[in-house]
Amino acid sequence: MLNEEKIRLMTEIAMFEKKEGKHIFPYHKYFKSDYIGSRVMRSFFKYTLCALLCLLIWGLYNLDSLLNTVNLGELFVRGEMLTEVYLTGLFLYLVITAVVAAVRYRRAHKGMKEYAAKLRRLEKRYEFQSKTKEIKEGSRS
Repeated sequence: MLNEEKIRLMTEIAMFEKKEGKHIFPYHKYFKSDYIGSRVMRSFFKYTLCALLCLLIWGLYNLDSLLNTVNLGELFVRGEMLTEVYLTGLFLYLVITAVVAAVRYRRAHKGMKEYAAKLRRLEKRYEFQSKTKEIKEGSRS
């Protein structure tokens, strides 16, 4: 005999897994600090690579003017300025990355709690059904 409530719960769980599963299950493998740390490290490397590529492109584009005005003092001043810009941008980018990762982790954690509650509710339905079946079989004997 089909139990409509169990079918409804199983369908709800399956739909939840399909819609939210790819968003919440990967986060569940990590502790919050590990997840945020890995995202910050990944962002550090991406930002540094991007900054180096931008510096290389800018350097190649302005190579002629740089070679014509080879003044060591001016190069040091530009280097200090670029370093300050890099560090400021890096700091802002890493802070934004940490905040976004924390928000995503919190949402996924909330979704995981919701998923676990639905599974517990389904498990209780199965337990209730098996106890009901045992009682019916016991009364027939």
